[in-house]
Amino acid sequence: MNSQIGEQAATAGQPDPIEKVSVIISQGSLEGVYPGLIMANGARAEGIEANLFFTFFGLDVIHAKRHEHIKVASVGNPGMHMATWLGGVPGMSSVMTHMMQKQIAELDIPSIPEFVEMISDTGAGMYACKASVDLFKMEKSDLIDQVQDIITVGEFYDIAAGGHIIFT
Repeated sequence: MNSQIGEQAATAGQPDPIEKVSVIISQGSLEGVYPGLIMANGARAEGIEANLFFTFFGLDVIHAKRHEHIKVASVGNPGMHMATWLGGVPGMSSVMTHMMQKQIAELDIPSIPEFVEMISDTGAGMYACKASVDLFKMEKSDLIDQVQDIITVGEFYDIAAGGHIIFT
């Protein structure tokens, strides 16, 4: 009995382990997409249930014709550490995207389409936001095969229930 009390005391104050995360991806830029994919992939690698909810410009990640063309947002991005006007120079976004993709490849991080497929293959759920799909006049046929469904925010909350929500 004393050993049980000792075990309870040892775990008292320890946070419960994370068992489920739901990641909301709302941005359509390279630097806005990768953090969510990395979080979901890391969760799956740790045995944590993961679901991804793509909304607004994050839909580009799962759009069949756009997911291979995600670029760095060079205008007004303080993380670029350059003058805002320089980010607006024609071709700057393409140059910055090329440089970032080169660094990503050197670190052996998959491209966005490969990363999405890899995460899906681990059993993560992938969902498109119904309101955003309707707003941008999309249909399920516009989306990549890994998308399980187009769901409402309420349905997303049902899926996310009991877990942590990460907004990127």
